[in-house]
Amino acid sequence: MVQIWHNSRCSKSRLAFNYLKDNEIEFEVVEYLKNPPTKDELIEILEKLNLKPSELVRKKEAIFKELNLKDANENEILEAMVNNPKLIERPIIINGNKAVVARPLEVIKSIL
Repeated sequence: MVQIWHNSRCSKSRLAFNYLKDNEIEFEVVEYLKNPPTKDELIEILEKLNLKPSELVRKKEAIFKELNLKDANENEILEAMVNNPKLIERPIIINGNKAVVARPLEVIKSIL
């Protein structure tokens, strides 16, 4: 089952949601802001994405600056994302052992 880590307030996330819906792809919505991932879950997603925490963190979020994460190591960034899921880049589309950050939207095709 395809999953979308979704934030309905994000235009890119809404575009990905609508892409899945419009293409009649069955999917599960994970509202990661309401139900934040555990550290282990986030590590698993990072492995599927083949990214480091520093490559998935939203550097333009105010909390990134407030927590002074600019010079943080990977583990510190990972912990910050677990404790502040707003820092997680979105939308993330997961299909089995594959995942993408759907920016641009067209990358979704690569894992379907």
